[in-house]
Amino acid sequence: MRLVLIGLAAGFFSALFGVGGGTVIVPFLLLVCGWEARNATATSLASIGITAVSGVIAYAIHGDVRVEYAALVGLPAAASVAGATALQQRVPGRTLELLFAAFLFGIAVWLFVK
Repeated sequence: MRLVLIGLAAGFFSALFGVGGGTVIVPFLLLVCGWEARNATATSLASIGITAVSGVIAYAIHGDVRVEYAALVGLPAAASVAGATALQQRVPGRTLELLFAAFLFGIAVWLFVK
C-alpha cells in the first residue's frame, strides 16, 4: 500500500510541477520504506518511464508537448544514464543519499532566490 501511495504522490507532483518523479519517489523509498539508495534509484527510474509516457499523452492531448525540445533534452540525458549508473555503482550508498540531499537542497535554495 505504501508503494501505491508513493506512486500517486510522484505522479501528482510530476504532472503539477514537471519535476522528475525521482525527486519524490527516491526520498519516500528511502525514508518511508527503508530501502537502500541503489534499489530506490533503480526502482524510481523504472517507474518514471511509465509515468513519463502517461504524462506525455496527457500533455499532448492539450497540445503542450514540444517534441524537438524534448528530444534535445531527453536524448543526451538517456545517453548519460550508462555513465552515471556505472559511477553510482562505485559510490557508497550513504554518500549517494547525502549527494542527493545536497542536490535537492541546492534546487530549493535556487528556487527561493530566483
